[in-house]
Amino acid sequence: MKYVHIIATLAIFQFIVFSVLVGQARLKYGVKAPAISGNEHFERVFRVQMNTLEQLVCFLPALFLAAAYWSPVFASAVGVVYLVGRMIYRHSYIENPTGRAVGFVMSLVPTLVLLVAGLIGALIN
Repeated sequence: MKYVHIIATLAIFQFIVFSVLVGQARLKYGVKAPAISGNEHFERVFRVQMNTLEQLVCFLPALFLAAAYWSPVFASAVGVVYLVGRMIYRHSYIENPTGRAVGFVMSLVPTLVLLVAGLIGALIN
């Protein structure tokens, strides 16, 4: 399970880094809290953070559910795809939001795989 714990920790750290980058974007683009709009480039950074939070709420439980019934190495490997997908999503969304699909799919599909694996594991055990 240590690999699962590492992936979960990295996913949370990744979200924290994305949050810090929102703070930096606020300074860079002059968007004072509590505003979340007013500069397109800030809004892109902010949306990456919010979308990552939305994905994280599903990813973390799915990761632990799948690891409970299947190989933790399998769950961790799928988790690595999620982490890489989030990085691709961030880069793509900030560059040009219309190009975010690959990163989004690389985050959503691993979550769905883990969730289905957890469900199947619960049903057959």
